[in-house]
This record gives sequence, structure tokens and C-alpha cells, in this order.
Amino acid sequence: MAGKVIALVQQKGGSGKTTIAVNLAVAFMQEGARVSLLDTDPQGSLGRWFMARRERLAEPGMEFSTSSAWGVGYECEKLRRGADFIIVDTPPKVDADLRPTLREADLILIPVASSHVDLWATEGVLDLARRERKRATVVLNRCKAGTRLGEEVAAAAAELEAELAEARLANRIVYAETLGEGLGALESPRRGPAGDELRKLAAEVRAMLE
Repeated sequence: MAGKVIALVQQKGGSGKTTIAVNLAVAFMQEGARVSLLDTDPQGSLGRWFMARRERLAEPGMEFSTSSAWGVGYECEKLRRGADFIIVDTPPKVDADLRPTLREADLILIPVASSHVDLWATEGVLDLARRERKRATVVLNRCKAGTRLGEEVAAAAAELEAELAEARLANRIVYAETLGEGLGALESPRRGPAGDELRKLAAEVRAMLE
């Protein structure tokens, strides 16, 4: 069976696309899946994470490729043959360059860093996803315990008629720490509650792709 393509898309920078991409990749890898990462963002954060991982580990446990926006179709065609999941990190923008990625995607994940500003930035992504007839799901990221903001953003997402993932990622230091080390939070002995969050998100994404 051909691999499934998961695209992380958000026109606002700093929403957590790369963080979610690498942590989903590690979660799937630990479940025994074959995973490939594809970086289409010129900033190259996903690539820097992967190179840090190669320096740290004898076996990264996943494949990595880069592509221009318009070369995504060709790369995905190759990667589908050898991977169960292809996770694509995209630039923080929404324009015609994004269309090739959306066309390849089996699922679009839109990180929202629990702010109304991030949520407003999803409208363009949702519009493009609808035009391409692709499933798009909002993932609340950096949620802060004890605040009402996450619930307010969730309610606003419903008003946008956006599908909202049940799994949410909290604002935890372990995500930033492990990202700089070329690891996923699940690979840290200090993963704590982050491990439960990530396993729940990975299971939910798997279910969406079935």
C-alpha cells in the first residue's frame, strides 16, 4: 500500500509546524512504521533537526528529503513506495506554491498555537483545502493549563467549520529541548505528560487516514 502524505500547513510562522512534524514522525517510528520527512520550507528547520539527529544517533530511524514547492509531487511519488507515512513541512505562507503539496496530501494538519491570531491565519489554508477537496484538521498547540483561551479558540474554530483534533499539545519545555537535540519528546526520559499527548495525536491521525 502506498504511503500516506501528511502536510503541516499554516500561513503564520511560529505555530509549531516543525515541532508537530518531528514528534509525529518519532511517534510513528516507535510504532514500527516507516517514516519519511520532506522539507519544502526554505528556512530548513526540519532539515536542521534531522542533521542534528544524524549527529546524535547512529541510526536516525527515518528518511529525509527536501524539495521545492513545485517538486513535491515528484518527491512524494518516490517516497510513497518506501514509507508508510510521508510528513511534509511547508513554508509559513498560503499562495499558489502551496497547491502542489495540498494536492499530494491525504491529510492536512493546521497547527494553531492557542491564540486567536493563529486561528485567523487558518482561514486561507482552510479555503485552499476546500478548493482541493482535502481533509484539513486544526491541532491546538502550546495550550496553557488553567486558561480559557484554548476553549475560546476551539469554539472559534467550530465557527469556521474547521475540524478540530481531540488531541492537544500543551506548552511544555520538553518539546523545545528535544527539538534542538534532534530528538522527539517521546525519546526523552523527561517526556512526562507529553508522551500521552503525542501518542493520542498519533493514534488520532492514524484513524483519520484509515
